[in-house]
Amino acid sequence: MSVVKRRDILKEIFARKPIDVVQGKSLYEIWATDVFDLSKMKNVLPKQIFKSLEKTVEVGVPLEKGVADEIAAAMRNWAISHGAKFYSHVFHPLTGATAEKHDGFIAINRDGEILTEFSSKQLIQGEPDASSFPNGGIRSTFEARGYTAWDVTSPAYIMETANGKTLCIPTVFVSWTGEALDKKTPLLRSNIAISRSANRILKLFGHPDASISTSAGPEQEYFLIDRAFAAARPDLLLAGRTLFGRPGAKGQEFGDHYFGAIPQRVQVFMHDVEEKFYRLGIPAKTHHNEVAPAQFEIAPLYENSNISSDHQQLVMTILKNVARKHGFICLLHEKPFKGVNGSGKHVNWSIRSSVLGNLLDPGDTPHANMQFLLFCAAVIRGVHKYGHLLRATVASASNDHRLGQNEAPPAIMSIYLGAQLADVFERICKGTGHANAPISTFVNIGVDSLPPLPKDPGDRNRTSPFAFTGNRFEFRAVGASQSISDSLVAINTIVSDSLDWIADKLEAGIAAGKKLENACTDVLKEILENHSAVIFNGNGYSEEWIEEAERRGLRNLRTCAEALPVLNEKDIISLFETQKVITPVELAARYEISIDQYVKTIDVEAKLVLEIAKTKILPSVIAYLTDQVECFESLGEFRLDRSNINFVAEKLKDLQSSVAKLEKDLDISHNGSFEEQLNFHSKTIVADMNAVRAAADALEGEVADDFWPLPSYMEMLFIR
Repeated sequence: MSVVKRRDILKEIFARKPIDVVQGKSLYEIWATDVFDLSKMKNVLPKQIFKSLEKTVEVGVPLEKGVADEIAAAMRNWAISHGAKFYSHVFHPLTGATAEKHDGFIAINRDGEILTEFSSKQLIQGEPDASSFPNGGIRSTFEARGYTAWDVTSPAYIMETANGKTLCIPTVFVSWTGEALDKKTPLLRSNIAISRSANRILKLFGHPDASISTSAGPEQEYFLIDRAFAAARPDLLLAGRTLFGRPGAKGQEFGDHYFGAIPQRVQVFMHDVEEKFYRLGIPAKTHHNEVAPAQFEIAPLYENSNISSDHQQLVMTILKNVARKHGFICLLHEKPFKGVNGSGKHVNWSIRSSVLGNLLDPGDTPHANMQFLLFCAAVIRGVHKYGHLLRATVASASNDHRLGQNEAPPAIMSIYLGAQLADVFERICKGTGHANAPISTFVNIGVDSLPPLPKDPGDRNRTSPFAFTGNRFEFRAVGASQSISDSLVAINTIVSDSLDWIADKLEAGIAAGKKLENACTDVLKEILENHSAVIFNGNGYSEEWIEEAERRGLRNLRTCAEALPVLNEKDIISLFETQKVITPVELAARYEISIDQYVKTIDVEAKLVLEIAKTKILPSVIAYLTDQVECFESLGEFRLDRSNINFVAEKLKDLQSSVAKLEKDLDISHNGSFEEQLNFHSKTIVADMNAVRAAADALEGEVADDFWPLPSYMEMLFIR
């Protein structure tokens, strides 16, 4: 890219103005206006039909006969009245993205007249091609049939784009033989499992069966880059990250971007995004500048985990679509820029009873809240026994660049409890009685005019991958581009397994004549004696923790290639099968698909590295070097230092040799089994790409700016 082209890009960017976004209506007027939720159904459905539907949504019983016919008619009328001409079954295949197939509300009678049609069958079931989506061998090309099935518990909504409005119906996606080919089905199963297990515990405390659900609140980090820069960066367009780029003189070291004043264009973009969120019933709560320049975050309130997962997929789609409208490109890659923070998706998780509320709320006296302590202990046991599974759920080529860096937790799965809760459990384990410290104190600021600030019983630990934060756990290892479903499925399942184990122990103890409190204390002691190794309140980034974690027997699965084989381990297969969440066939398919996606991601990046290096960087460096040599020769008797020319020439050789090695290794990268390809790409191809980048980035710091073919970090991160 010549300096003229770069100037054209800068001129285009500086000429941009914030788009006018109409903000005429209040939150009350727009909230969930595009959602066919229970409140709207109550107004249009017969009373008995609505009661039947409500029971299905809240309790999980099957729909009664004839109910779907009434709902389909009401849904069609509502959608058409809002301007929708099409409907779509929306599902989340194992690509991690969102898929949809659109059909019209249209039929033709014998006279050729147009009718609107949307039957209960069309509402309940669709039929996409199951062999065209990743399925891990469950469906062959000649066995294409698959089904989408309406998820009654997640409300339908209208998605509006520049091309019109479509009624979107959340669905699961399964094969003709019944295996889950999506991310929603196992999540729904895991919610059933944890509800069953939690009610076993609650019954022992005298509580009748209640509706148990898990809640999630995923924070979303992202970068916004002007689309003109992105158009000149093939790596950003196709890989979502910069495969080349020398960090600029200034990055995030001053901390001046974090929580700083939001740039005007970005503020307008955020308002536009959030209006769309509110119309779809997505409870966006917070937005702000993140640590890295050009990085931002949006966070929602907590919702039922199934709906939260659906909303999270919508959040990513809307961020990308609205960014284009405002002249940006939204980057959800975990590490789009070297040298500054990457992006995560912190998933706040809790478990809730329809009768008792949040079961992870410690109350004012956590030391005496035995029910809370048991549920908290179930999490401790689950993370210790199956932390490697949690690590596997966040394993991806993109998240490899982020985990263990200064903005993300390490690959070692541990739990942070905070000082007070850790003390409670330590005293129980040692049998020295309960701590009686108050749940909170106050911060003394030293300024009389300022009110006293309540002090939480525990600090925050951003280096912990699984931290207790007052009334929930925060899983910080999920990557910004990932679906939260996989992690939610794993958390629900491992906690369900632990709750069953606890229930077995308590039931046996009570049957042997123990009082409930004594049986609970014995169970807590056993859990802490066997599983407290996973509790760590210190600095997860320190070298000392890596050594200590190894002594504790905690696995450090640093890369995707080390983490993915966990899905093929016997204890994980048995866990999912016992809890009836994922069958062995489904898990094997997911293992194969995960490897395939990793290998293909690295393939795409490697091919881009070669293309950009050979067609953009090498010619530009050669042109610069030729220009410099000719210039120096023309100076004649004026002898100037040629060290720059010599350095560029040496790095040019390094670039050429590293390109040749990457090309050679890429040719043989698909030899061997899936596992062999995974390891070869992880160790060899990634190292080859890094070598090419190292040479190119060194050259970027020496070659004249008007010869360099790619927009720089300084331009992309600081010009908006």
